[in-house]
Amino acid sequence: MTHRSERDSATAPHLTAAPDAVAGDTPTARPAKAAWPRRGFLGLGAGALAGAALSLGGLTPSLVRAATSSPSATGGLAAAAGGSPGTPIEIAPAFGVLKHIDAGDLRIGYVETGPADGPPVLLLHGWPYDVHTYEEVAPLLAAAGYRVIVPYARGYGTTRFLSADTVRNGQQGALAQDTIALMDALRMPKAVVAGCDWGARTAGILAALWPERCQALVAVSGYLLANRKVNEQPLPPAAELQWWYQYYFATERGRLGYEKYRAEFSRLIWQIASPQWRFDDATFRRSAAAFDNPDHVAIVVHNYRWRLGLADGESRFDAIEARIAAGPAISLPTITLEGDANGAPHVDPSVYRRKFSGRYAHRDLSGGIGHNLPQESPKAFAQAVIDVTRL
Repeated sequence: MTHRSERDSATAPHLTAAPDAVAGDTPTARPAKAAWPRRGFLGLGAGALAGAALSLGGLTPSLVRAATSSPSATGGLAAAAGGSPGTPIEIAPAFGVLKHIDAGDLRIGYVETGPADGPPVLLLHGWPYDVHTYEEVAPLLAAAGYRVIVPYARGYGTTRFLSADTVRNGQQGALAQDTIALMDALRMPKAVVAGCDWGARTAGILAALWPERCQALVAVSGYLLANRKVNEQPLPPAAELQWWYQYYFATERGRLGYEKYRAEFSRLIWQIASPQWRFDDATFRRSAAAFDNPDHVAIVVHNYRWRLGLADGESRFDAIEARIAAGPAISLPTITLEGDANGAPHVDPSVYRRKFSGRYAHRDLSGGIGHNLPQESPKAFAQAVIDVTRL
């Protein structure tokens, strides 16, 4: 296998044609569900925040369940997708078609575009973003012959839990299992997986733990698989400052603040993470509608508390988390990308280079590209998806 790095500008060349179709047409069997253990889901780590009230929406830490009913059997989620009046989910026809499918614990809302028999690509969003991260990427890939699937993660947009009794769990293993369940439901044996922020982490987990389901990987900011034991270690003060929102979410004040000001909070993160991106109000509103999902705050808060060891996960994901924590290398063809104006915490690409043992390229984008790279530089991201299977 050859290993190389590439340095590209933010202005991508004209997109080249699609690669050969992905081989295989038999879906993998769905993993069996495990029973939810009766333990404190948001229980604090030993000695951490002792005595603090960490309830979600008035629910006790021992049983954090839904505060809303499960979706209707008709699948008609789009009309009331925002979760509150005045914030409907809007998907432009040029982006694709909003669809829904039952997969694992969820009824997943996803945008689809491109030929049904094209090589499949999964584009995974992060926080506080949504499927519109790929609003311009998806049509470029569809025009190149790909079948493009852009799902709403649990707690976002039109995705809903099938049961009010399912724990609202934001840990990385749950998000990864959701994606495998989606692939199974779509009868998609294999795909190129690509992501940004939380989505890059999920894509990386799939590439590392389920390489048989992945054709290749494209990831913004490289290798993001999280090890909670490592996360529990303190950083120098300047580095800790960059994670201020994580510590805010560790408090009840932070949960209440995000519940009350989720749009304002998310806009602030956009501005900090992409300081040179001049997005307009309409662009932000299209994504902010996805944060009105009734489970959004619970999922986001749990995700960050879990990372710090301040909240428990589900035992059914323990085996997955143990494999992730081991820091497995990724052997699939991979392209990582980084913008020159990323205001979110990230490391130099040289730090994670050794984590990619297969064919590999890194691309630095110039021109003021921030953290939400696919939305800020869609041509460069789409070109990376096309190029990654040709490394």
